[in-house]
Amino acid sequence: MDYTADELMAVAAARRLRDGAVCFVGIGLPSRAANLARATSAPDCVLIYESGTVGAKPAQLPLSIGDGDLADTADAVVPVPEVFAYWLQPGRIDVGFLGAAQIDRYANLNSTVIGDYDEPKVRLPGAGGAPEIAAWCREVLVMLRHSTRTFVEELDFRSTVGQGDGPGSREQLGFTGAGVTAVITDLGVLEPDPESAELVLVEIHPGVTIEDVQGATGWDLLVADDLAVTDPPGRAELEALRSLKTAAEEEGAVVG
Repeated sequence: MDYTADELMAVAAARRLRDGAVCFVGIGLPSRAANLARATSAPDCVLIYESGTVGAKPAQLPLSIGDGDLADTADAVVPVPEVFAYWLQPGRIDVGFLGAAQIDRYANLNSTVIGDYDEPKVRLPGAGGAPEIAAWCREVLVMLRHSTRTFVEELDFRSTVGQGDGPGSREQLGFTGAGVTAVITDLGVLEPDPESAELVLVEIHPGVTIEDVQGATGWDLLVADDLAVTDPPGRAELEALRSLKTAAEEEGAVVG
């Protein structure tokens, strides 16, 4: 079956979510991947959204954390402070799935502004719960479309700490989670180097070259010696993914 780059990205991300994992999910690409995992390789994963829905099983992709389908299908709906104080901060959540507008070589994220903070070119929605998710989840997976606008040498604003300024940064801040352990894009997969904490290209998608990824990155990207190639999506994965549609998509609207 033919597939798009976005579909391959969602499949590659979904494969990284183990069955039974408790997952804090962001809206958009992360939600698509997490719900695909629940529909395929990880049926017993527990999806938590920031609105307080625990064990959500949406029939279609939610448009926001306030989507009624999340509450209707959840095992429980708890107050937002409880999500953070009881589930997140004590380390009860295995995986956080996040997106962002910008990322740097140490997997730090910007979801606040593009340009100068006081006079920005674009003011973004903000980090929401992402800083806490990246601090306290046992690990964090980031999903982004790969371009020099997103993969930048220097963030316009650091909203969320990934690996900070390198080795030891997270420990100095008192964060207990491992931080960003993988960045899945429409071109490949990057992981922090165990020693330097700098992102390294460890996997490329079929038809993508190293030069493609380096050209879409705003810094001199490191490449693993044993670079892997992503297995193409299987028929069952694509069928499950394509069955996940937002209400707006069902009605023929365009969703950004």
